[in-house]
Amino acid sequence: MTIPGAWARTARSAMLLGVDGELRPTVFAEMTALAATTGAINLGQGFPDEDGPREVLDAAREAIAAGVNQYPPGLGTLELRTAIAEHQSRFYALDVDPETEVLVTAGATEAIMATVLALVEAGDEIVTFEPFYDEYAAAIGLSGAVHRTVPLPAPHFQPDHDDIRAAITDRTRLIIVNNPHNPTGTVLDRAALEVIVEAAHAHDALIVTDEVYEHLLFDLPHIPIATLPGARERTITISSAGKTFSTTGWKVGWLTAPRELVRVILAIKQFLTYANGAPFQPAIAVGLRLPDEFFRGLAADLKRKRDVLSAGLTAAGFSITTPEGGYFVVADAAALGFDDAGEFCRALPSLAGVVGVPVSAFVREEHRADYRSLVRFAFCKRFDVLNEASNRLAGLSTR
Repeated sequence: MTIPGAWARTARSAMLLGVDGELRPTVFAEMTALAATTGAINLGQGFPDEDGPREVLDAAREAIAAGVNQYPPGLGTLELRTAIAEHQSRFYALDVDPETEVLVTAGATEAIMATVLALVEAGDEIVTFEPFYDEYAAAIGLSGAVHRTVPLPAPHFQPDHDDIRAAITDRTRLIIVNNPHNPTGTVLDRAALEVIVEAAHAHDALIVTDEVYEHLLFDLPHIPIATLPGARERTITISSAGKTFSTTGWKVGWLTAPRELVRVILAIKQFLTYANGAPFQPAIAVGLRLPDEFFRGLAADLKRKRDVLSAGLTAAGFSITTPEGGYFVVADAAALGFDDAGEFCRALPSLAGVVGVPVSAFVREEHRADYRSLVRFAFCKRFDVLNEASNRLAGLSTR
């Protein structure tokens, strides 16, 4: 189909939703649809298959019954903003003003998009770490900015400090840091974070941190960049409730930042959703105030799930990189004789009744060769699902 005139220009902007510039649904939608049509176990899309804590679910039901069903304030309810500020103080000793330095958003997705559109002008440069969550490329493309990347080379996916320094220049407006990292599961160490802050200061850049997996680390502490010396005044910290409380469908996220930055981001956010999730906001406030045992148990349970799927993948013949945080494990299909993860993932439902996502979907075309055979599998599923997936994958080693 030929798209005429102005519509073609609109479509070209939409193409930027994909890291490879093709106008098509995201790989997550493609693989989820493939799982649905084939009956395969969906380890492609990162959503849990169990509900979150009862206290949080009950609080949402109570809010609905109490009539909390109309527009909340554009900034978000003060109750949730206060809980977010308390959370930042409790876990990271960050002093955040809930009145002026917190913005509630429709998930981290909206927080990222609104931040980029608010703070960037056409021609500015934005630096991400590659592989990168595909929304970053979409936001950068829609803003008219130039996308620069710092490679995270397999198998350990840690950046070279000189590569960080080389990518960040006087043309850099934003540095987007996803830590813990999707899709690789790596956690940037303090030394790398300090290099980012140093470079941001040297070139007067702002730092945007996507920390949605902040409570899903295994044997490592989470280090928000905003806690490092000199970082607080130039950092927009983004997180969400979906991963921590298994409520991805509620789409409640937030950002914390200096008040001047919150003000300009709100100016864009108000024309995206304006406000969202009225009865879910008090429920997430309840979740953020749950005792430490909940957060420790969450990470411990997910670590066990990581180990179950990792063992299954290894037994099936993959070579894997053990993730330090997040929902995902990266497996190399080359050991099984498959050098194209895209083709492999499309064939995997018929080969083993399982769906994964090629890591190349998170990489720009010119860099895909370095990640060509890598597959991302989600382990945020029930133990019985992970065991069944492992059993199905075991058949690959006998082919």
